[in-house]
Amino acid sequence: MVRKIVFVLAILIGQVIFSTTFAQIRGNEVRVVVSPNHNDWRYALNEKCEFTIQVFKAQNLLQNVRIDYELGPEMYPDVQKKNILLKDGKIQVSSSLKKPGFLRCKVKAYVGERVYEGMATAGYAPEEIKAYTTAPADFDAYWANALAESRNVPLEPTMELIPERCTDKVDVYQVSFQNIRWGSRTYGILCMPKAGGKYPALLRVPGAGIRPYYGDITTASKGAITLEIGIHGIPVTMEQSYYDKLFNGALWNYWEMNANDKDRFYYKRVVVGALRAVDFICSLPQYNGKALGVSGSSQGGALSIITAALDKRVTCLAAVHPAMCDFMAAQYDRACGWPHYFYKQSNPDKNQLEVSRYYDAVNFASRLSVPAWFSWGYNDDVCPPSSMYAAYNSVPSFKELHPYLETGHYWYQEQYDEWNQWLWRQMGLN
Repeated sequence: MVRKIVFVLAILIGQVIFSTTFAQIRGNEVRVVVSPNHNDWRYALNEKCEFTIQVFKAQNLLQNVRIDYELGPEMYPDVQKKNILLKDGKIQVSSSLKKPGFLRCKVKAYVGERVYEGMATAGYAPEEIKAYTTAPADFDAYWANALAESRNVPLEPTMELIPERCTDKVDVYQVSFQNIRWGSRTYGILCMPKAGGKYPALLRVPGAGIRPYYGDITTASKGAITLEIGIHGIPVTMEQSYYDKLFNGALWNYWEMNANDKDRFYYKRVVVGALRAVDFICSLPQYNGKALGVSGSSQGGALSIITAALDKRVTCLAAVHPAMCDFMAAQYDRACGWPHYFYKQSNPDKNQLEVSRYYDAVNFASRLSVPAWFSWGYNDDVCPPSSMYAAYNSVPSFKELHPYLETGHYWYQEQYDEWNQWLWRQMGLN
């Protein structure tokens, strides 16, 4: 009897732990909906865009809600209104743009003791957006020399099997190889099909932050070599708490480290590391030497563009909401890409301005020669669409853009599926 009671208690405790661990908070009961009056969120220059603002609770329109809103070019609103009462549950506001760009309406709604937010962003002739950033005269020579110097350092790769992550089709390893100088290493997770033969390859480059990585087993199980790398020169299989300490300590705001010196800038090692990852993939006897894709989002979207531009062995790229685009736009009061180095800086560091030109994704995008797939949302306030269009419009090679209008700095399931399926087709996996 005692055993039975203990067994039942164990089951109940297990159910509580399971539900606590795996239940997820999804969305809010209250939603702020901001709707442009064109279904495609696209407008001609000088055409008025009318935004309808409504607040819903449990899918029913709320009345007598108070809101604040701002309206104007993304990151530079020129209209700000506070404490507006939605007597009939809605309000309409309007504006337009004279130049190519994006018009954004951001709303805060006050319901009870909580504040809820919503936005919509209208595109005005985005295909006509031109980058403000230009490449330095020695841009190509600089990167050719940087890569040549780094390749004087032998890779000296290591591969450590992670048995608990392996499947019946895929072996999973933590790997490392030397980067820009002796002792400076890049770490990643390599997923290798177990069956003998030659395979296409995919390099996955990371978004900003510091975290563990798990590799792309799904793509590997379809018949491809996949390598997912970190950028910080540390193993990628530790607990998240380990990386949190680094993020809040030695690597705090790493994207700003030595930003006024192009040779010591943090991202030089990052860029070179991505190219050394291509070297590593190409050194594997299982690589077929034909199809090699690179892909990532945000910071990883920028690194995808950069890697494909600098290494002709890359055969395709897919970038979702790429960061690091058109830094110089901020000097002209237009939205610039993350990390927004010069946003609202009237007197920025001249050295940093010059260094940024060597690392701006726009200047790499204009040198692409392989098929490129892009996707982002108009509501992205981390990587504003103006900055991403500045890069996209600079691409001379075959390109596709698949916008998912309402998304911010995240993606929908449909978008994620489309992203992967394009990559799989490029590698002959579908």
